[in-house]
Amino acid sequence: MAGHFEALPGGGAAVALDEVEVSILRSLAVQLLELIGPGEAAADEDPLAALFADGPSTPPTDPALARLFPDAYGGPGTVADEPTRAAAAEFRRFTENDLRARKREDALAMVRSLDALGADGVEGAVLELNPATSRQWLGALNDLRLAIGARLEVSDDDDGTGELYHLPDSDPRKPMVMAYLWLGGMQESLIDTLMA
Repeated sequence: MAGHFEALPGGGAAVALDEVEVSILRSLAVQLLELIGPGEAAADEDPLAALFADGPSTPPTDPALARLFPDAYGGPGTVADEPTRAAAAEFRRFTENDLRARKREDALAMVRSLDALGADGVEGAVLELNPATSRQWLGALNDLRLAIGARLEVSDDDDGTGELYHLPDSDPRKPMVMAYLWLGGMQESLIDTLMA
């Protein structure tokens, strides 16, 4: 079952992870949290005001963030007219804060569930996720792959035969490519488990 999710009775999923896998997943999730950034709302802030707070109206300049928070209209690399750009800015202003919060919660759920395994002696630990946490893991795995793919400049139409999949071990991008592929396998396994 190593790296392969299996269904739990009553819903959810389980996966066996060794100490190295736990460490890598936790490190990647923490890096994703740092990339997404802290939440905007303070604990003493009016929750109603936070609900109606405006978000950013321009797309992020960081390619990984731009992949996590794409424009709603026009898509990457397209030249949009003024009305389309205005509609995209308006949509982003009202949705990005919520999207960031959801992505942050997904990554936090990953970190918390990995931390629950315990810091010492994780060898052969089986992580059991309830249905809600399984969906959060699915979101976090997807976000991690999107961010890493953006850093590696993986395109949407890459069929897997690109140069990245055939890098020599000496290439400094090799660990990121291996993480990208590993996370993809985990994501696929979790989807299959949740769909069964």
